[in-house]
Amino acid sequence: MATPERSHIFTAIEQLQQASALFSKRRSQLASAVGLTEAQWRVMEGIATQHFMPSLFAREQDHTGSAVSKLLRQLLDKKLIRVSISSDDGRQRSYELTALGTKTMDKLRELRTEAIEDVWADLPPKELAAFSAFAEKLITRLREKAAEEK
Repeated sequence: MATPERSHIFTAIEQLQQASALFSKRRSQLASAVGLTEAQWRVMEGIATQHFMPSLFAREQDHTGSAVSKLLRQLLDKKLIRVSISSDDGRQRSYELTALGTKTMDKLRELRTEAIEDVWADLPPKELAAFSAFAEKLITRLREKAAEEK
């Protein structure tokens, strides 16, 4: 297997960094369109799709517990989520979206679907498949390296 030239590697890294930054910017723009930050959106996604636990979410997102608590307070103030004592364990809290929170998430999903259609839908399927296969290899290598560094 031929080794790529260093200049091609550095160009690919630069393009990946640009794509990552633009992806993050677009998520921020979509969140802003419904009055949220990207971090608030991630918390709401967590609450909407799983049994949400702030401490676990903080670890997964590499946030502090206090940062997640602040996000939860912001969402409570906006009346997008509600919190109650867990019926399973009185020491735990249960988080759920309010009707307004559900409506906000529905709007975000709609905006995200439109954004995906605008950017991705007309790209050639073979190129998307090749990109996905390459990205999977790259992600695997990066995960392995990150695990080695721990």
